[in-house]
Amino acid sequence: MKIRIKNLHAVKMIIMGLVLILTSGIVHAEPGEITQEDVVKAQKAWADGLVNLGKTYTDGQDYQKAAEDLVDNLYAYQTGQVLFKPTKAADIKFRTTKQGAISYFLGHNNRFPEDKGFALEPWTNVRFKNAAIYINGNVAMAMGEYFFTPRKGDVVNVEYTFGYVKNNDGTVKIVLHHSSLPYTKR
Repeated sequence: MKIRIKNLHAVKMIIMGLVLILTSGIVHAEPGEITQEDVVKAQKAWADGLVNLGKTYTDGQDYQKAAEDLVDNLYAYQTGQVLFKPTKAADIKFRTTKQGAISYFLGHNNRFPEDKGFALEPWTNVRFKNAAIYINGNVAMAMGEYFFTPRKGDVVNVEYTFGYVKNNDGTVKIVLHHSSLPYTKR
């Protein structure tokens, strides 16, 4: 059967219309866009990394190297500014350097004498509960609570705001980390 096309322009318009109809409602992330799934994976990597750091310390392994790897892999200190406000920091509240972040996790640093080694508790589990995630292009922010399970004792509830950036190579790094203990009314 031979079909004769009299108006090629009309056929092109029909095909374009079908393409639009068939692809409507499909959301495609551009290569540099961050997704909610990326944020959740980054949170899991942070939680697992913190638990692993404590285990490395408890097992008598090279916990200094583990802390450096954790900060290098999860935070964007090597590519730009990181805004880090740890939970238990009063004297030097803001950690804008890799050294400051590592000190918070490990302690025993003369430049940050208040640090006791938050990651060395050790924690057996960390669970994130997002209140909301905001996404704009390659940047995302998440806010909520995370829960730290110690070896002994009660789970510790902390509030957080984390900011993430997805780099051109597809890696997601933390650029904002703010933690605080929940406010309690008197």
